[in-house]
Amino acid sequence: MTHAVDVPQYPMPRNVERCPFDPAEKLFEIQRVDGLRRVRIWDGTQPWLVTRHADVRAVMASPHVSADTDNPAYPHSSAAIKARRARAKTFFTEDGAAHDIPRRALARDFTAKRMQGMREVVQTVTDQCIDEMLAGPKPTDLVEALALPVPSVMICELLGVPYHEHDRFQVLTKVFTAATSTAQDTVAAAEEMLEMIAVVIDGKMDNPTDDTLSRLVVEQLIPGHMTNEEIARMGLLLLTAGHETSANMIALGTAALLSNPAQAALIRNSDDPAVVAGAVEELLRYLTIVHSGARRVAIDDFEIAGTEIHAGDGLILDFGTANRDTAAFTSNGHGEPDDLDISRPARHHLAFSFGVHQCLGQQLARVELQVVYSTLLKRIPTLALAEPLENLEYKTDMSIYGLHRLPVTW
Repeated sequence: MTHAVDVPQYPMPRNVERCPFDPAEKLFEIQRVDGLRRVRIWDGTQPWLVTRHADVRAVMASPHVSADTDNPAYPHSSAAIKARRARAKTFFTEDGAAHDIPRRALARDFTAKRMQGMREVVQTVTDQCIDEMLAGPKPTDLVEALALPVPSVMICELLGVPYHEHDRFQVLTKVFTAATSTAQDTVAAAEEMLEMIAVVIDGKMDNPTDDTLSRLVVEQLIPGHMTNEEIARMGLLLLTAGHETSANMIALGTAALLSNPAQAALIRNSDDPAVVAGAVEELLRYLTIVHSGARRVAIDDFEIAGTEIHAGDGLILDFGTANRDTAAFTSNGHGEPDDLDISRPARHHLAFSFGVHQCLGQQLARVELQVVYSTLLKRIPTLALAEPLENLEYKTDMSIYGLHRLPVTW
């Protein structure tokens, strides 16, 4: 296949004024024309950008690619993220046993059955946050009032991290995810969070409770299978990912629903759990908040979509564009993928990645989103944006897309 000479810079800016929920227009052009193309990233290297749904799945499942961030050819998202991973690498950026063994050590804490068992707690926390919203002033910032507290409480509960630390880890997570963070700032934030979690782990040596970190201490640390540092790195990954992604999905998903009142009404007026479950899958597909792409590096020569990829080539898998692929998400009776349609069969989306590295906490995220969207729309049926959609402050400057603030009224 012959590719265009054009080597655009990646990531590409969204046209927030046109539609803040859509990926950059240039990405759709690449998807239409050839599906993958060389792009230029921050360090001057030119990895392949993969944009079609089927191709992304094929690459993510391929034995010819690696997630190992120590590979010199790995296409890091920024100098800051590269430095942080060098200091606090986690199993999520490993291959083979280095990935599989720690993941198996955590898997039983994140099963669909266990996450469904936490639904009542999610409901209680959500109702408490909404009670406080309704008793307070309006307009109010939904990010601070609801989007951040719910997943923060839940991930602290699950891991066994004291909730009074939530302000601290939220500040540190912002350093991790901000495009403007320096390598020095990011490493310092990682050091501080690792130290915070290590102290929690030490406390569980003598007083284990019913939580994930306690179980890792009893089953992994005390027998000598893992070190305090290794468990702290796992905790760092789960703590940051466990609240940041869900918080952004709550806020951005609410903005999308309030901008599409007919879709919001379908959730508000239904008592069928399948309706809100389907809505969550569609919102995950439509918004795809991980908007800087998953990164891989080829370790063998192989072919994708008629193009030869060589060992040492970097690859960026753009989930957001793949989740808008007409070939994957257009079906009878449903709109184009650029439309929000909560009745669309969308469970095959890539918002949680694909293959062995897919998101460990996806079942918890699903429960949180199902409870929050349904409860919010039912309890506050007059909920509305307090500012025009185009005036909201979007996280175009962060590796996880979302809203810095979401002013709402009722």
